[in-house]
Amino acid sequence: MSSSAPSSAVPASARSAGPTSAELLDFVRRTAADTALITSLPLDPEGRTWVRLDGPGGSEAWLIGWPPGTGTGWHDHAESVGAFLTAAGALKENSLAARLPTDGWKTLELSDGVDRARLLTAGEGRAFGRNHVHEVLNESPSEHAVSVHAYYPPLPRIRRYSRTGDVLRLESVERPEDWQ
Repeated sequence: MSSSAPSSAVPASARSAGPTSAELLDFVRRTAADTALITSLPLDPEGRTWVRLDGPGGSEAWLIGWPPGTGTGWHDHAESVGAFLTAAGALKENSLAARLPTDGWKTLELSDGVDRARLLTAGEGRAFGRNHVHEVLNESPSEHAVSVHAYYPPLPRIRRYSRTGDVLRLESVERPEDWQ
């Protein structure tokens, strides 16, 4: 296609691609290296704390503090790609290495071998694609963890799940107005 083609001839996805998950990982890595920012986050012994950051290219970004023993529960970030990196302490990510249907189900029986677990210590992170189902935990009995997260497009919704053995159940769908 020539550069003189009208913008309507270019697919919408090409016109507004936004940052990739790799670019978001680079952003969270650089942000986590900002010691003054990381240590400025107020930490609460009872619950997670967070501060919204300016992410690259219109992305949504967060600095999050995790008290000992806290976690997110199973969830996904719908159509957003993302990345997160542990800036202090350690976080465990449990995830599913399987493409799940995005809509039209309430309960799924998971196949053997789809579970993945990784421990991400300070300076370690990961990028992920759309509809990535995971939970993030601070399993330390005594130490806070701090992490940096970025998503693009900004989170349109989060689907929350419960899990019992091999059964994953869709529990709720949250939208940005639910987080205000």
